[in-house]
Amino acid sequence: MAGEPSFFEIGVPDATRARTFYSHVFDWAFHAWPDSDMSWIETPGARGGIHDDDPEHRIEIYFAVPDIEAAIARVRQAGGQADDPGPEAEGFGRFTACRDDQGVRFGLHQPAAH
Repeated sequence: MAGEPSFFEIGVPDATRARTFYSHVFDWAFHAWPDSDMSWIETPGARGGIHDDDPEHRIEIYFAVPDIEAAIARVRQAGGQADDPGPEAEGFGRFTACRDDQGVRFGLHQPAAH
């Protein structure tokens, strides 16, 4: 379904400390992200990612879309901003960062084909 929350990203100053905190609070499992210093988060719902050295201390949500290129066009037509999407992340799909017409951050996620 388009618009369903499908991925989230947690940006923190110290990812090791955050992994300890969130695994204690929610029993989340963390896995190394291929070819990266990041980890992906296994939850009962949407998967997530965690990275450190983030001065904004933020959680960003990504919404599922079937066609990321078409969704980017719709964001831009509605007055928002959207970055060009990155390449397919194996097993995860394609992602891009956006801002709505008031500057609020969110992301688009085209899940990987199964």
